[in-house]
Amino acid sequence: MIEKLVHINRVSKTVKGGKRFGFAALVVVGDGKGRAGFGHGKAREVPEAISKATAAAKKAMIRVPLREGRTLHHDGNGHFGAGKVTLRSAPAGTGIIAGGPMRAIFESLGVADVVTKSVGTSNPYNMIRATFAALGEQTSPKSVAQRRGKKIADLLGRGGSQTAQADAEAIVE
Repeated sequence: MIEKLVHINRVSKTVKGGKRFGFAALVVVGDGKGRAGFGHGKAREVPEAISKATAAAKKAMIRVPLREGRTLHHDGNGHFGAGKVTLRSAPAGTGIIAGGPMRAIFESLGVADVVTKSVGTSNPYNMIRATFAALGEQTSPKSVAQRRGKKIADLLGRGGSQTAQADAEAIVE
């Protein structure tokens, strides 16, 4: 498991004797093979908050289909609150072009090539939720073909299927 600490927030509560400090941790967890999740944990000590966040992230993992194990199948948009993110698949060798919290997600997910843009917020909580909203909409050609009862080659327009040849002949005539 790849665990990335994205953000720690120190919060204080004013009590009769002074201030009590607590910590909130935001953690992203992934297996490097297309599964990732994020979690939020709060405690009086930093290590305890991180362990709570990690446990929450492991519980809330989602599977994201990857093309060739290195990039996304198609472009996607996601938003949460004021945050909007755009994810684009990229050719081999591009690398992860993403800011802070989004970079942690793609590194733990096992994505090697992706281009992203975040608009509207730099708040790590909203950026991560928007990114997971976009990743949740990712579908693979295999799942689409299965759902529609077709072959993958028919969807991608490859393989010289009978219907494609018939359509081409009809256009020529």
